[in-house]
Amino acid sequence: MISVLIADDEQPAIDELAFLLRQDPRIGVIHVAASGSEAIRLLTREPVDAAFLDIHMPGLNGFDLARALQRFEQSPALVFVTADEEGALEAFDLAAVDYLLKPVRAERLQRSVGRIVEAMKSTSAAEPAPPRQPEMIAVTLGGTTRMIRRDDVRYVQAQGDYARLHTEEASYLVRVPMADLERQWADAGFVRIHRSYLIALGHVSRVRLGGDHASVTVGGAELPVSRRLLPGLRERLESTTLRVRP
Repeated sequence: MISVLIADDEQPAIDELAFLLRQDPRIGVIHVAASGSEAIRLLTREPVDAAFLDIHMPGLNGFDLARALQRFEQSPALVFVTADEEGALEAFDLAAVDYLLKPVRAERLQRSVGRIVEAMKSTSAAEPAPPRQPEMIAVTLGGTTRMIRRDDVRYVQAQGDYARLHTEEASYLVRVPMADLERQWADAGFVRIHRSYLIALGHVSRVRLGGDHASVTVGGAELPVSRRLLPGLRERLESTTLRVRP
């Protein structure tokens, strides 16, 4: 069971997040604090596994609180919960496990709890080592720069000298040629299936390699597989746990 802290100066936001967290069987004790200073006083008495921090709190804001918590002997996993995207860069500089936008969706929160579980497993390994931080990518959407995790990218679509990264929530255009991403991300489970598509094998839900029109389904999108790249895809699939269905 994961013990957590919610720090937010708005009581309705605390109540809503606490309600959603209680629906997850992995969550145990939930502590709440209405300010950064109150959170620190509480955590000196009751250490927690994870802290859900609002950024815009009076006095000690969420980033200040996160820096203070990192100095604790038992430092909790950090998840920032905020109404805007501007703090994403600073959040991941602080090694945040996740960055949630209000209003928080239940399924999105479950993914955050999963990432907390992963971080806890890493720190409790027989030979302690710092958790491997996910590869982060700077993207721009609506004039705002934010960070996304590479393992959230389901597939990449070539668009001239640019590449469009497709995630569950949105797509982002980055000025990186597809050939560069294919080379750099090969070890992360990405494979080229078409001159226009690079896919993450971990997000593949269906494979059709028989017939005249081979395809894979990734995140609800059915993508074509070119004949030239079909042998390479078969080879990669055979080395994974995916079962190829003709």
